[in-house]
Amino acid sequence: MIAGGTQTYEDRGAAGQFRELALPLLDDVYTLARYLLGSAADADDAVQECYLRAFRHFDTYHGPAIKPWLFTILRNVCNAEFARRSKAKLRSTEADAEALEDTAPLWQEVRDTPETALLRELDATTIRRLVAALPAQFREAIVLREINDLSYREIADVTGAPVGTVMSRLARARFMLRAAWKAEEGLPA
Repeated sequence: MIAGGTQTYEDRGAAGQFRELALPLLDDVYTLARYLLGSAADADDAVQECYLRAFRHFDTYHGPAIKPWLFTILRNVCNAEFARRSKAKLRSTEADAEALEDTAPLWQEVRDTPETALLRELDATTIRRLVAALPAQFREAIVLREINDLSYREIADVTGAPVGTVMSRLARARFMLRAAWKAEEGLPA
């Protein structure tokens, strides 16, 4: 910035580059925030704070993969929010699942018939509730991998955990989801 409030050519270039790289990922960042925080309003605030921090520190971004960098910032924002709330009791998983029911899932396909629509909605609601019921570290890993399509290495970078731990968390999360789904359907474990 030049004294007087005008931007230099380099500043406009960085802002344009940031827009070009970061804004297409807004839906992915919001989806992760929604799963981490469980509330649409909190997710909105977290995403806004994430993008503000990312823009402020865009000069520290060095690398081809901006998605893990943004997810790391978002994760730090969400963890700070959880730390702030640590004195207050966290909402029950039922309340989280109920809040998630208000948002249509991003992975839902076009519906063919009313019956198909009903079955898909029931399945989507069940999946959101089961994912919301996972412990935080497993929920985070499964959302980063299955919804945001990050590699194990990228998840490790975002969470600060070794790749082996990421793989273990994903395997356990999948096992817990499968067992919970079978229990929902009344199938033997």
